[in-house]
Amino acid sequence: MKALLKSLLFAVMALSLSQGARADERGNAAEATALVKKAVAYVKANGKEKAFAEFSNPKGQFVDRNLYIFVYDLNGTSLAIGNGNSGKMVGKNLLDMRDADGTYLIKGMIAIANGKSKGWFDYQWPNPVNKSIEAKSSYIEKLDDMMIGCGIYKTQ
Repeated sequence: MKALLKSLLFAVMALSLSQGARADERGNAAEATALVKKAVAYVKANGKEKAFAEFSNPKGQFVDRNLYIFVYDLNGTSLAIGNGNSGKMVGKNLLDMRDADGTYLIKGMIAIANGKSKGWFDYQWPNPVNKSIEAKSSYIEKLDDMMIGCGIYKTQ
């Protein structure tokens, strides 16, 4: 009987710990900022070609849960994206891409890059897990003739 109770107690504890982990599956603002800073340093240390290949690797070091690096030139062309859609998006000019409210995403991020050189841009975007439109924010930093960014969903 004691063994059964211990097993049951262990199962309940494991379940409660896994529930806590699921609530924390999303990256936060500090983690997104740190990932962008790491990506900027990686470009400086390894060059664009190697960096873009690493950023576009969905199993690489620049993908963490729902956090991934994206890179655009300042004309709106996608140079790298780590969310698994790199084959569909890289090389395409997405300057006119809009969110669910009609806000120009890339134009807005470029304005930040050309203004303050770094900062947050807010928009509405579909969550690929639950398919609902959610508040999202991307942190971007300008590096030479491009911007490097990472987005977070703002709701939990």
